Amino acid sequence: MDVRPRPPPSATKPSYVAARELVKLLYPNSSLKASDSLPLPLYLTTGLFFALFFSIAYFLLQHWRIKIRNSTPLHVVMLQEVAVILSLIASVIDLIRFYGVRFVKPFTLRGGSSDDWTMHEDAMAVSEELMVAEDSRSTPFASAFQSFSPQAYEIIKPSLPPLPTKPARLIPPPLLNEDDENIVNSVISGTTPRYSLESKLGDCKRAVAIRRAALQRTTGKSLEGLPIEGFDYDLILGQREYMVPMATTEGCLVASMNRGCKAIYASGGATATVLRDGMTRAPVVRFTTAARAAELKLFLEEPGNFQTLAVVFNRSSRFARLQGIKCAVAGKNLYVRFSCSTGDAMGMNMVSKGVQNVLEFLQQDFPDMDVIAISGNLCADKKSAAVNWMGGRGKSVVCEAVIKEGVVRKVLKTSVAVLVELNVLKNLAGSAMAGTVGGFNAHASNIVSAIFIATGQDPAQNVESSHCITMMEAVNDGRDLHISVTMPSIEVGTVGGGTQLASQSACLNLLGVRGGSRDSPGSNSRLLATIVAGAVLAGELSLMSSLATGQLVNSHMKYNRSGKDVTKVVS
Repeated sequence: MDVRPRPPPSATKPSYVAARELVKLLYPNSSLKASDSLPLPLYLTTGLFFALFFSIAYFLLQHWRIKIRNSTPLHVVMLQEVAVILSLIASVIDLIRFYGVRFVKPFTLRGGSSDDWTMHEDAMAVSEELMVAEDSRSTPFASAFQSFSPQAYEIIKPSLPPLPTKPARLIPPPLLNEDDENIVNSVISGTTPRYSLESKLGDCKRAVAIRRAALQRTTGKSLEGLPIEGFDYDLILGQREYMVPMATTEGCLVASMNRGCKAIYASGGATATVLRDGMTRAPVVRFTTAARAAELKLFLEEPGNFQTLAVVFNRSSRFARLQGIKCAVAGKNLYVRFSCSTGDAMGMNMVSKGVQNVLEFLQQDFPDMDVIAISGNLCADKKSAAVNWMGGRGKSVVCEAVIKEGVVRKVLKTSVAVLVELNVLKNLAGSAMAGTVGGFNAHASNIVSAIFIATGQDPAQNVESSHCITMMEAVNDGRDLHISVTMPSIEVGTVGGGTQLASQSACLNLLGVRGGSRDSPGSNSRLLATIVAGAVLAGELSLMSSLATGQLVNSHMKYNRSGKDVTKVVS
């Protein structure tokens, strides 16, 4: 089939002319044109739908803003809103589907039967691709064919000059070379252990790049933003891979965590449960008499007043929800501890704004109340306190696992009976002798601090977040080990603060908890809290085993000592 000559350069809109010519060439008996699918010229249709889209979007944003201010649920819609939303959907469909041509053409076809349209559908699709390709280029019409899909090209290739065999612009630059791709595939299939890449390749940086590529493909999570340059990877050569992100300079901690995770994984995993979720803030106010302070205490703790106070408190945020109020009197001073849910944010700012709203509301009925400070330390933030140990703050989590006898013996190199006895004497009795508050554990703070820094949490809140009691007992006729950690005040968030930094955001994304959850607000931060508790469980298990076998000193000498002068390391 012969190809007709191109229109002269002076012809208007060459892409549309060429598209019509192509359809005529493929189906000479057809009278259909690309413009037949729309009742208006394309430029008018485009302008109409663009104006419709932005005007509707502006209307909805303003309307929903008013509903939020009036505490009206967004899901309650009126007939007017339904019509506007349907119009918005129609405009979006039109813009996405190339001005609506492919979506509306079955309904607005003028001329020709439905069978006629079906027969020429492929040709029309080709004409659309021609128009898109030509309109996006200033080069001659023939160059537009370089962007065709394979299906479109198959239809027209008998009538076109041969295309370049290797169109360079269609081939994206590979991230890894062919050899590295083969290694990535072998890592994913399990043929090559991930921890052995450094020793096999002899290039630490290359091994890290391959390991990250394999991890991204197996988890489906992006590590974009997590730096790879500027590290001396030889310092950690020989260490095995770990899935929980940790920021620490203690090499032995990483190795110990890896062993604990291995033991838990080999025994079937761990189970974590969130017992409570609520951030606290406790202002201190003062009156002229103790009786007046007691009067406000009774008012705040009266169940009938709670709903009114909750409405005032909840105005501070879409996610803040008041859970409870507890008061403590010290002479003329009153300490009021507010507790509220905060979605996926850690929530200190959120709860503080809610408290400020309540204090302003209370001063209408208690004008003699003198607000001394928004925080009176009954919260208690960044301090080891019995109130957090008993009542909780942030997320209260319990995590448990049953470690098989064979795993205890082969991986941990000890026995169930020895671990149980050591836990009683060290973590329970020893901590009680020291008069500790929330410190009935081996080294929970080690793991909490490392994960907090890696995921953008407030490192200072490691103080109360590390409150933990570790329990161990023999089960299944004394053969297996049941281990649990109970942590009443893990203070974490997945939005705001340091979670927005590139490296920390990448670590959160690796765990699948970056940002706020739209479907279930608060679920991402709760999941992060359970990950922290699970990591603490692994750390407790491994350290206690090292103590039981007397290997603690040797391990630290092996992993935390080096003859290399780190001051000479150039990043």
